[in-house]
Amino acid sequence: MGKKNNKNLSIIDKELKIEGSISSSGKLIIKGQINGTIEGDEVIIAEDGRVTSSATRVSSITIGGNFQGEVTATKELIILATGTCAGKVECKDLIVENGGILNAEVSCKTSSKLSPTKDNRSFENVKNKPGKQIEL
Repeated sequence: MGKKNNKNLSIIDKELKIEGSISSSGKLIIKGQINGTIEGDEVIIAEDGRVTSSATRVSSITIGGNFQGEVTATKELIILATGTCAGKVECKDLIVENGGILNAEVSCKTSSKLSPTKDNRSFENVKNKPGKQIEL
C-alpha cells in the first residue's frame, strides 16, 4: 500500500474567539472569530467564520464567511457565493463565485516577468482603439 497523506487539520469552532497570532500547517478551518494575524498553508473561512487581520500569509485561502484586512495567498484566493472579502489582497489566482463579494485593492501576480502597469497599459490601448478585437 501507498503512504497516507497525513496533513494536519485544525478547526476553530463557532464559539471560539481568538485575538493574536495563529501559525498552522496543513488545513485550518475557521468557524469562529479571529482578530489578529494568520500564517499557514490552507485556510478555509466557513460561512459562520469572521476574520479581521492586518497580515495574513497563506498558500491558499477559501472565504465562505467574512474576511477584512490584508491577505497574501501564494497560490489562490477563492471567495465563495456566501463570502465577503474587504481590504487588500495579493494572490496568484483569484476566483470569485457568483454572489461572492470582493471589495478590496487586488494585486494578482501570475508571473514575476509581468508588471501590473504594463498589463493595464496594454489593455487600455486595445480597449480604446476602435475596430480592434482581442483574439482568443
